[in-house]
Amino acid sequence: MTSVATRRRAAEARTKAALERPARGALPPRSLSRGDGPLYRQLASLIRESIGSGALSPGAELPREADLAERHGVSLITVRHALRELEVDGLIKKRAAKPAVVTSPNERLDHTFSFKSFAEIAAAAKDRRLEIHSYRREKSGVAAKALSLAADESVFCLRATLFTDDVPSSAVTICFPPKVGAGMRRSDFDDVVVFRSIQRHLGIALSGARITVRAESADLGLARALDYEEGGPILVVEMLYLSADGAPIEFTVTRNRADLFSISYSAPNDLT
Repeated sequence: MTSVATRRRAAEARTKAALERPARGALPPRSLSRGDGPLYRQLASLIRESIGSGALSPGAELPREADLAERHGVSLITVRHALRELEVDGLIKKRAAKPAVVTSPNERLDHTFSFKSFAEIAAAAKDRRLEIHSYRREKSGVAAKALSLAADESVFCLRATLFTDDVPSSAVTICFPPKVGAGMRRSDFDDVVVFRSIQRHLGIALSGARITVRAESADLGLARALDYEEGGPILVVEMLYLSADGAPIEFTVTRNRADLFSISYSAPNDLT
């Protein structure tokens, strides 16, 4: 008589085989060309498309790294770079000495940000792209007030769009007091984390930031800029960066698509 344990192992083997089969069919051999951009991004896109279409279902094993390299004509380094990008996106889970597996939607990472430190703020911008539209002097009563300037004093404003996975996810406005803004050129903003550009180019040490979060609805212009529905929820984050002596250095306002962003914060129990 077949034991319960034997039947269970047989069932697990059948499940494993069923999960492995889609991976082979979902990723047919295809040569990649350097003329179409970075090879690792092409490979990551192929796998991402198969996951998005359902051809690679949650729990399915990807082919082994060596098999992926052979069937797509790339190096192991390229394969590992592609898998690392997919893992950062939360689409797969890498395992020691075993093929990576597709994660379930509940396991996948969302764009949840934590603002407990400058390091975490910088980490939240990893793998994102800032497309700058303009950098010029403007009059903004809101920015002037935040930067402790006279209401009619102009400020330097950087306007940009933040892209997440090539999707326009945030409209960004960053304003500086005249003494700071005059020391920067548009080409100096070469880092998606703008305060790092300020620190590097001007040598200003920042001591911290005051953060305000509120909600808005997307008007027609913002909806078009972010490829979003008019009236959709917007998460507005205002950040006032301060120098070591407490002077306001940078006032950043990001208007984020609420379907792509959330904020988390751990609060210690300091009650006695």
